[in-house]
Amino acid sequence: MRSSHKPHPGMPPERQVDILRHAVALVRERLPPGWSIELDEKVDQHRIDGIADLKAPDGTKAALIIEAKRSVVTGDLAGALDRLRSHSLPHVDNPVLMIAARYLGSSARAWLEERGVSYADATGNMHVLLERPAMYLHDRGADRDPWRGPGRPRGTLQGQPAACVVRALVDTARPMTVPELIRASGASTGATYRVVEFLEREALVRRDPGGPLVDVEWRRILERWSEDYGFQRSNSVAAYLNPRGLAAFQESLRYTQGIRYALTGSLAAHRLAPYAPAKLAMVYVDDLDEAAERLGLRQVDSGANVLVAHGKYDVVFDRVVQDDGLTYVAPSQAAVDLLTGPGRSPAEGHELLDWMEKHERVWRR
Repeated sequence: MRSSHKPHPGMPPERQVDILRHAVALVRERLPPGWSIELDEKVDQHRIDGIADLKAPDGTKAALIIEAKRSVVTGDLAGALDRLRSHSLPHVDNPVLMIAARYLGSSARAWLEERGVSYADATGNMHVLLERPAMYLHDRGADRDPWRGPGRPRGTLQGQPAACVVRALVDTARPMTVPELIRASGASTGATYRVVEFLEREALVRRDPGGPLVDVEWRRILERWSEDYGFQRSNSVAAYLNPRGLAAFQESLRYTQGIRYALTGSLAAHRLAPYAPAKLAMVYVDDLDEAAERLGLRQVDSGANVLVAHGKYDVVFDRVVQDDGLTYVAPSQAAVDLLTGPGRSPAEGHELLDWMEKHERVWRR
């Protein structure tokens, strides 16, 4: 069962018991007819924040074993999960582990779902999966913490330094130390450490003391980066029409001299993971007006088949790929541009990420 319900966050729950009650209330609102849920708050002797008893119409029962947290850092979830698993509750039928919080970011939600752990936050993000009795609830709340105060760690990968660090980390297969990542990315020392610390908090990378960065979750890093970087929102983009179609546009790129460009989007993905015939070209250039004039493009308000972007981040030209006389962005850049692109682009982005997982040795250097 899915819902598009997105409640206004209002005032955040402050106490753990309020977080528990709010999480159980969210589940109760979305239960199918005939189901019930009751929260037992008096479980201190078990060092558990709460147990919620679920009952199906046929009388089958399950119990949500809940840990409530005011703030969540993805890197701390493993410890919370270990604590939940350590409790011995022989009287509980069909225990289901659950995290309740004021807010759970996208990385935290993905981390929990990958491990089959249920969750609910006060903005409406929820994922509850039971095998017996069988039930599935999933809902989307806020994509950003509406209550993040100035004293909390900044959760963002915005800006050119972050883009440079992410691209260097994702594109490089061998483990790198932070000083090596600084050199590879070209970002400042301070910016690189800030990005690495953020990725560590989000459990997207692990840093051994005095050693290299390991366990680089490159797909999740790209998906997280797409929340802060977008092809159209992070660049100056104009829409054009090539009346003769995309094949003619690619031919003009092959034979026009003196233009620095890099194809991205569907055309970049299609050479690796064909999804469907490309209907829209996306390309980075240094100068929009010069490129449009020399490539014979006509600016339009509707019916465009070419999106031309002036890349504010020069990193889009890092590690470009030459193929059949054309220049393409690196697969990592193409994936993020598709995830944030128009129309069917996000679906193509996920298809490209699937290909990248199967052929990691081909594109990671």
